[in-house]
Amino acid sequence: MTTLQLPGPFWLVGCGNMAGAMLERWLACGIERNRITVIRPSGKAVAEGVRVLTSFPEDEVPALVMLGTKPQKIDEYSFTLAGILDPQTVLVSILAGIELASLRERFPAPRTVVKAMPNTPVKLGKGVTNLFSDSSDGESLGLVEQLMRSLGAVEWFEDERQFQAAGILTGAGPAFLFRFIDALAEAGAAIGLPPEQAARLASAMVEGAGSLAASEAETPAALADRVASPGGTTRAGLNVLDADEALKVLVRRTLEAGLARSREMAEEARRSS
Repeated sequence: MTTLQLPGPFWLVGCGNMAGAMLERWLACGIERNRITVIRPSGKAVAEGVRVLTSFPEDEVPALVMLGTKPQKIDEYSFTLAGILDPQTVLVSILAGIELASLRERFPAPRTVVKAMPNTPVKLGKGVTNLFSDSSDGESLGLVEQLMRSLGAVEWFEDERQFQAAGILTGAGPAFLFRFIDALAEAGAAIGLPPEQAARLASAMVEGAGSLAASEAETPAALADRVASPGGTTRAGLNVLDADEALKVLVRRTLEAGLARSREMAEEARRSS
């Protein structure tokens, strides 16, 4: 695998679950770890050869910065960080609900600001990362895309509202799917399987079915119908899921709830800037 080349120092501001998963994958891909600095209040080490500090370094200006804290904490460090960045710094934010305009208001110096919304399977190189920017700097955007492609699939958006919606589908989506896997496992146990075995079977089945859905030209709906013989066991189960479109309605409500909260967070960030 080709080593990921960095143009200069790379700062990760915060290294929680998502940023940590991204960093783990980048390290596995051979990124230049001696150019990475993680800034986190705990000072807890992340990996051999990666510098971890509790405050921003005073010995360099970063070429690339990724904001990976909780969105509500942005104003705890934005003023200090804004005074460090220069026009050449590429700023990437994975903060849910913080709009590009809010980022530019807080960090006016960088010419290139990119919003990114990854999901946790990036840890395995099988994630999805959505990207949005108003920059026209092809070299900087190419750098960000190269980093994100090492994590899995990448989708660019020209409309920020569509980017926001995609973030709920793919960014929050794994949590919704994990809930469904858990429900399948519990249902398997309820019909007579040992709980641990039901959990293993549910996870393995979802992995295989997801890979098949991604590789086939047919739609998932058509694939479901292919499995279901008329009058058979699969059709009997699908009849329950399809009744009154209960599953579709539930999933739609789930995504709408996440999107509504994202818009609330964007409004809160606008008010506090």
